[in-house]
Amino acid sequence: MLLKRFVDFNQNTMNDNFKVLVALLAGVAAGMAVGMLFAPEKGSETRDKFNDSLRNLADSIKDRASDEMSNLKDATGKAASNIKTKFASSQDGMNKAAGQVRSSFDDATDNNDNNFNQA
Repeated sequence: MLLKRFVDFNQNTMNDNFKVLVALLAGVAAGMAVGMLFAPEKGSETRDKFNDSLRNLADSIKDRASDEMSNLKDATGKAASNIKTKFASSQDGMNKAAGQVRSSFDDATDNNDNNFNQA
């Protein structure tokens, strides 16, 4: 009885494995058939086109990156120039303000000297 169960179990398992194997092979065959029917060109031609399109994509990415780097360099150059100009302008303004403060201080000191001498 135990032997019969073991044989039945093995046959059922083998039947299930065989069904899975047959289904797998049928799926592979169906996929190959559909691929052959709907493929517009040979596989080598399709791979060549795919490689060409990847090369074109890589080239366009390189060109775009180069353009963007150039734009970035131009923008940083302009920004640096603007900062230098504004710094020089503010430095000139500060020098003028300092000169006015000195002049006002000198005038005030001269005024106090004159008032002191008159007293």
